[in-house]
Amino acid sequence: MGSGDVTSTSEHTPPARGLGGPAPARAGHDRLVLGAVVLVAVLIGANFSVIKEALDHTTPFLMAAMRTVIGGSFLIALALLRGERLPTDRRDLRNIFVVGFSITTVSSGLLVFGISRTPAGVASLIGSTMPLFTAVLSLVLLSTRVSRTGAIGLVVGFGGTAVLAAPTIAGDTGVTGIIALVFSALAWAFGTVYMKWRDFSRVSPIMLVGVQLIMSAMMLVPFALVVEGTADTEWGWSLYLPLLYAAIPANAVTFSLMATVVRRATPTVAAATAYLIPLFGVFFSWLLRGERLGVVELLGGLFVIAGVYLVVTAPTTERSGSE
Repeated sequence: MGSGDVTSTSEHTPPARGLGGPAPARAGHDRLVLGAVVLVAVLIGANFSVIKEALDHTTPFLMAAMRTVIGGSFLIALALLRGERLPTDRRDLRNIFVVGFSITTVSSGLLVFGISRTPAGVASLIGSTMPLFTAVLSLVLLSTRVSRTGAIGLVVGFGGTAVLAAPTIAGDTGVTGIIALVFSALAWAFGTVYMKWRDFSRVSPIMLVGVQLIMSAMMLVPFALVVEGTADTEWGWSLYLPLLYAAIPANAVTFSLMATVVRRATPTVAAATAYLIPLFGVFFSWLLRGERLGVVELLGGLFVIAGVYLVVTAPTTERSGSE
């Protein structure tokens, strides 16, 4: 592991509480991570409603492909303006490809596909399983122990998302969409853990996500054109506006923030955004689409916030190589 990986080794630093940060910077570290977690959840929570609007004018995989092209181009241009250079090391490119394939290709593509076939509440519920996958993968790949408090937080958070999604589950739900969303959550979890497992310290978060989005575009664009084509796409501002939001704030910005959070926190803590996403997803569906935010949704939101708090503040340890 490289020096940029905060939790890759326990032989140079003692096990740390919570997010794994140094004790003197604990308070500021927690505030930074919590702020990033909430911002990511807000941006992605709104994205469920925005994608629903865009899918009225285009097809799922073409939508996913276009947002990777726009988001990747935006981030690489920004990184180059900052004086950064494109990564050329084969190890870096290989690692970026793995993350890009898992998160911004498979997970992103299946997410849009799943949203097109399931109610927004169900999509939020399935997405909230990502931290559970992350905890299991972290245990296997990183030897990270989840404390009892952290485990309770996972259960409470998942229970909260179930309460949030309950009012929308009454309708018909496509099995294909649910399967797609489950594998989307699993792919997202693997990418999150892989970013912690491998050394990405030589590439900035902005350049890292920009390159992985362009790599994803090289796979998603031809796939979408062959499988879906463009015949069912209605070009116009009704598509362009939600597409731009889904591509830049909800895609490029959020993945860059997550890349930063993953470097500063354990993968399970970084994955805790999935608990807040349904809360903001329900809120923005009410704000943007006129859906009613009732007592059940508010109760579920309280459980979600409690789960995030428990996960973020729970002690975490890592097994040393001698164990």
